[in-house]
Amino acid sequence: MGDTRRRPGRPELVRARKLLGMNQEQAAEAVGVAVNTWARWERGEQGVRACYRARIAAAFKAEPAQVEEWIEGSAFTATSTWPSTDSAGDALVATVKAAAHLWRLEMEPSRRHLLATLPFVPSALAEWLVSWNYGTPTPSAAHQGPGRAVGLADVERINQARAAFSQMDQRFGAGLVRPVVLRYLNENVAPLLRGRYDDKVGSALMSAAAGMSWMAGWTAFDINHHGQAQHHFGHALHLAKTANDPLTGAWILATLTRQAIHLEQPTWAVWLARAAVDTARRAGAPPRAMSLVLVREAWATSLQTKPAETADRHSAKKIERLLAEAERAHEQGTSDRDPTWTALYEVAELDAQAGRCWSFLGEHQRAADRAEKAVREFKDRVPRTAQFNQIHAAEAYLGMGELEQALTCARAAIPLTKSLTSNRSTDLMHQFAERLEPYADTVMVREFRDHLKAELAA
Repeated sequence: MGDTRRRPGRPELVRARKLLGMNQEQAAEAVGVAVNTWARWERGEQGVRACYRARIAAAFKAEPAQVEEWIEGSAFTATSTWPSTDSAGDALVATVKAAAHLWRLEMEPSRRHLLATLPFVPSALAEWLVSWNYGTPTPSAAHQGPGRAVGLADVERINQARAAFSQMDQRFGAGLVRPVVLRYLNENVAPLLRGRYDDKVGSALMSAAAGMSWMAGWTAFDINHHGQAQHHFGHALHLAKTANDPLTGAWILATLTRQAIHLEQPTWAVWLARAAVDTARRAGAPPRAMSLVLVREAWATSLQTKPAETADRHSAKKIERLLAEAERAHEQGTSDRDPTWTALYEVAELDAQAGRCWSFLGEHQRAADRAEKAVREFKDRVPRTAQFNQIHAAEAYLGMGELEQALTCARAAIPLTKSLTSNRSTDLMHQFAERLEPYADTVMVREFRDHLKAELAA
């Protein structure tokens, strides 16, 4: 028998709506949901996803923390886990303490739930960029804490663990690996950060911790917990700053670019991408790393300018120049200076990201060719990347008006979607199905949608 107890409502959400003079229909329209959904939110009968919390904040002109209080019934101060933007003085101690605090909160089920519902906060990015570009470097990464002595062997174990977690994430999706990553941060990395180490070990330790915090952010991103992901990426960036490690910083900025692209925040995506490119250039990044940040800038610029829609030839030429530079850099091959995060950045991954740019440029055949090349390369090794590109190929064929070929590509992605614990993968498939609406009356589309619904339900 089901639970018939009445859940408490959300009176503060009701009060906030009424203060704005809105009825439920108007509030639902402002946020972009059905009125029945809004009513269930107010009655406390349905959870409110992070993306909708961000929309409520925008529609009601409220701070994200205030929206959390309306929804959860108690305040949860997001800033308690934001990294400090102060890079001077005891920055190392503050950075270590703040990161460890976030990792500890992730181990508490109630706090983890609240973290998962936090919205993505673009304004925080401005402070991080200023701190990254202009903050005073930490004088030393040495630390004399109460923990044990830490050596380079301890650091190497963190790097090896992250590499293993990354392989699991690529193959199975974040849902499987994320709990293990969080536990490793709290139980293994945090105690080392509280230990004793000299400047050389400290710098390497901060870089390794940044990589593992990046992993926590990436896995949150993959399950669409974007505010939670942003917190971890922010701490990763500040750990890289403390380590005086610009290449790791460029990698994190490039990942924040990818998140901004996913959330359709084109202005922020471009700013983050340019910061990543500038950082990499100043650091004399090796060609493979330089290629990765350049293709991200091309992708962000494509999203911002959408040349195929706007006929903006100036932007189109810029995107093409960035892609050409990225390809020339990648052709120079690997070097002994390559950071570990370039390991999966093969030519097929470059093709995959370039394909997204060609779509925005209206070059759908080139986009399809790039995506299908990535599918062939990654299908047996990196299923999530293969799934993404299978759907991107379908989108490209749809852009060419080749409906049957588009559906053939999309059908091939369904088994991969089922095998992954990745909300992004599932959402991408549903988004493709929604793009078929102009063809909704055709037999092919009806059969595809029915097949998709049955397979994903199973």
